[in-house]
Amino acid sequence: MRKPIVAVVSFPGSNGEVESMRIVRKTGMEAMFFRWNDDRGKLKDVDGYFVPGGFSYEDRGRSGMVAARDNLMEFIDSEAESGKVVIGICNGAQILVESGLIPNGDGLRMSLARNAVRTPDRAKEPPFLSEWIWITRSCAKDRCATSWWDGVMKIPIAHGEGRFTTRDAELINELKKNDQIAFSYCNGNGDVSDDPEVTPNGSLHAIAGICNPAGNVIALMPHPERAQGGGDMYFESMRRWMEKRKSGKRGQKRQMAQKEYANVVLRDRVHLPIGSTANVEIFIETLIVNNEERTVEKAARRIIPALALKQWKYLSVEEGAVGNIMSDLTVFNSNKERAFLRRGKLFSQWDHDSKSEAAISSFFAGTVLIRRDIPDAFCSAFMNGAETGTAYGIENISEQELCSNRLLEIFANPHASTLERLILK
Repeated sequence: MRKPIVAVVSFPGSNGEVESMRIVRKTGMEAMFFRWNDDRGKLKDVDGYFVPGGFSYEDRGRSGMVAARDNLMEFIDSEAESGKVVIGICNGAQILVESGLIPNGDGLRMSLARNAVRTPDRAKEPPFLSEWIWITRSCAKDRCATSWWDGVMKIPIAHGEGRFTTRDAELINELKKNDQIAFSYCNGNGDVSDDPEVTPNGSLHAIAGICNPAGNVIALMPHPERAQGGGDMYFESMRRWMEKRKSGKRGQKRQMAQKEYANVVLRDRVHLPIGSTANVEIFIETLIVNNEERTVEKAARRIIPALALKQWKYLSVEEGAVGNIMSDLTVFNSNKERAFLRRGKLFSQWDHDSKSEAAISSFFAGTVLIRRDIPDAFCSAFMNGAETGTAYGIENISEQELCSNRLLEIFANPHASTLERLILK
């Protein structure tokens, strides 16, 4: 019997292909490098797929969002439906969650959000995490394609957005009932805990990895392929699963009813007070080509071809804080950015040289949406009551098109963010 063939999928910005192919070969499988725009005819004999780590499309919009909406993922979805194994690690896990293949193949029901842990007084957002952690199998040994091992693994993590979270009240109970929480963060003794010392990214219920109902699609945030042998059994399990499938010996396939989930709630945002003082909204745009803006626009145009997009960095602060904030080079760089301010119905443009403003009629066109992440951990760097986020100006779109969940989910994952329409009247 020939060795199982695994396609290692590479999107622009992926960087984990070499170690991924190395571990696939080391554990008794054949590895095939496959670029996102290669001829799919090359995949006719493939038994499984490995979506590796990295920064697909430079994490523009949010990690995994753009790659998840590539046409290739529709093809991989159909391959998963036929029973082929699909595993995503780190950025690959983010892509699988954003595509909806994880957890249940029925839409966007989770997020791999920015690292955020709770402290006694507030939410704290750890920076990019690059350290060694422990994981353990938390599902039945034969539950999914990569769970046929015992004990614990000491493997590295490397991510800024690795926190499994959801606002779907039913989902976690559903995953527990179906034994889909496949891997959890733990200590060296195998004790699972969501304590930040054990789960440093704040992942809900210490979740490190999840499988789909059939067990053939798995999203895992830590990197067993980088553990210099410590994670080999993860991939040996994958090989074993595929060999059983080829020989006709299949594990139990658990199907779940397909559902439609209306995820994004688009609320209206008005000029809100902070305490007793009216707040000032700051919109900072990039003067040079904004690659993130163009990439998010391209993703949105797959749904609304005529759509035009403008992107700003967004802050809302008290009046007295404006001067200090606009003088902070980490917030605003006049050499490559310009800033606009809104106070209710009044608009102005910031003059960096004179530290003053010039009144203007407006700087908006079309519909303006504001995304704010939950928790808004960046706001504490400015002042109590401040808000931060990303603003999108959208043109050439009807009201009906604007209410499309497929479109709104490009601008915000509802399990980790809010999305509001700015009322300009």
